[in-house]
Amino acid sequence: MSNIKKSKSQFQLSHIITADGSSTLILNGLNEQYHSINGALQESTVVYIQNGLNYFTNKNLKILEIGFGTGLNCLLSYAANAEKKLPKTIDYTALEPFPINIDLLNQLNYDTLIETKFAAEFFKKIHQFATLEKKEIQPHFFLTKSLLSIQQFNTEEALFDLIYFDAFSPSIQPEMWTLDIFIKLFSLLKKGGILVTYCAKGEVKRTLKTAGFKIEHLAGPPGKREVTRAIKE
Repeated sequence: MSNIKKSKSQFQLSHIITADGSSTLILNGLNEQYHSINGALQESTVVYIQNGLNYFTNKNLKILEIGFGTGLNCLLSYAANAEKKLPKTIDYTALEPFPINIDLLNQLNYDTLIETKFAAEFFKKIHQFATLEKKEIQPHFFLTKSLLSIQQFNTEEALFDLIYFDAFSPSIQPEMWTLDIFIKLFSLLKKGGILVTYCAKGEVKRTLKTAGFKIEHLAGPPGKREVTRAIKE
């Protein structure tokens, strides 16, 4: 995370509204956003919910998110699960070494756009702590939120069904898109588990394949032709 750590000291974050009316943050001076300017809500829904969460049906899930950021993927996961009205439990682990300050979080408008019951309360709760202690945010939704990077995160078991890989782009954060990282993520997935990411660069897909994943090329959200799903067969 050294590149981003350096950027945090040299660049400020600003709040902007994307094309679908939802918020994102931009790293001033780096031309890098937390989400697509063509629509933050649309992008996260397609990449992480439609291609990730909805891949599994009627199954309790253990999810690992690399790059918690604004918390949008976590909020959408709660909303999607709650709207199905199934007693499916989500056990969500989020890694974010560089949490966003409260002033910027208060500018984000996701809780006003997502009409799921308790969405606003849920969004507030998920930003109130960063600890390895697991917390039940709402019934059937547990969150473990950590300041560790994926390089620091260790477990001896293949724990997860689903990985949301939402690091900054390879040009900004190249150390997150290496073979060593993807081999580690492969080891953290259960058999049949998947990794989903917005990035569809050829080099990234080749590296995922070398790490052992089967690659699927899926249609992307507005402004992005393709996104990636990687499966541990």
